[in-house]
Amino acid sequence: MAKKPFQTMALTSAILSYLVGPLLIGLFGGKWLDGKAGTEPLFLIVGLLAGLGAGVYGLVRLLREVGDDQE
Repeated sequence: MAKKPFQTMALTSAILSYLVGPLLIGLFGGKWLDGKAGTEPLFLIVGLLAGLGAGVYGLVRLLREVGDDQE
C-alpha cells in the first residue's frame, strides 16, 4: 500500500485539473468567440489547441516540481 495516499490523490487531482480545465476553457471560449465573430469552427479549434498546450505546459511544470521534491 502507498505510504502517502493523500498526496497521491492530490497529485492525481492536480494532473486531472491541469489537463481538463484549460482544455474546457479553450473549448468554450473558442465556441463563444465563434458565435460573436461568425467564424464557426476557427476559434473553436484555436481555443482547443491553446487549451491543450496550456494544460500540457502546466502539467510538465507540475511534474518537474514534484520530481524535484522527491529527490
